[in-house]
Amino acid sequence: MNSEEFLPIVSVVVPVYNGETDLPDLIECLRSQTYPPHRVEYLIVDNNSCDRTSTILETLSDSARERDINIRPLAENQIQSSYAARNKGIRASTGEIIAFTDADCRPESQWLENLVKPFADLEIGITCGEILALPGNTLLEKHAARENTLSQKHTLAHPFCPYGQTANLAVRRQILAQVGLFRPYLTSGGDADLCWRILRETSYKMYFAENAIARHRHRSTPKQLQSQWHRYGESNKYLHELHGVDLMREFTTGEYLHRLARWLLKELPVAAAKCAIARADLVDLLNTPIGLLNVRARAIGQRQAKLPELAWDIERL
Repeated sequence: MNSEEFLPIVSVVVPVYNGETDLPDLIECLRSQTYPPHRVEYLIVDNNSCDRTSTILETLSDSARERDINIRPLAENQIQSSYAARNKGIRASTGEIIAFTDADCRPESQWLENLVKPFADLEIGITCGEILALPGNTLLEKHAARENTLSQKHTLAHPFCPYGQTANLAVRRQILAQVGLFRPYLTSGGDADLCWRILRETSYKMYFAENAIARHRHRSTPKQLQSQWHRYGESNKYLHELHGVDLMREFTTGEYLHRLARWLLKELPVAAAKCAIARADLVDLLNTPIGLLNVRARAIGQRQAKLPELAWDIERL
């Protein structure tokens, strides 16, 4: 089939929790998509928010309809999990392709068009687009952008099995009917779990649509950043138990001390000298200690995580 003539019905599912500040910008990004608006529906699922999310969703969806964009507000108030919210959207969807992004993402205008195009190849079951940083002003945002923390290139290179993150992912609906939906009681790692089930239980392939770009806001405070990496550690523990794969690499005390000593004796003096002649900045000076704090938070997440018994359950269409 000619990919230029390939225009399937697409359902875009977006979970949202306390997203009142994100929704207006997100809706504008969805409105600007180049994919034909009569071939796409946007299902935005409120996951028991306690701010004005539900009210804003109703108002914005009415406004969007006037501008020929089909936004359907939904609610998942029984299970506090973005994966349960995504399942709610999947079940209510009508598209043959189900795409996912998050409320704090800003998809570029050709995002959906480029994310869907590869499905013209019937062997492709999953596509994932690139996740780039929104402009940030804080030290931590600049550090995460420098490290490409959220890039799909990291997850696609996973040593056990590649996967795409749900901030920028699409799947054929018929595959979900075959392998099941997200695990609704999982709180982290659900994107990897779904991709791994598809790639290991079917013959479908995954395609990296690098020009299908969604921009994501990085964490701007130490608490937010540590929480993010703590959750990465929880994900490692959960996936370890669910799939029997050893993902829980931790630094020893000796490794921490070695990296700090290397930073103090080698990296810091070089970065300081570059700063003196305006060839480096604060991110260069503090890159290593920030990274070590992140690794520590991930290790704590791994040790503290306990997989809920209900997380073994896989919902079905």
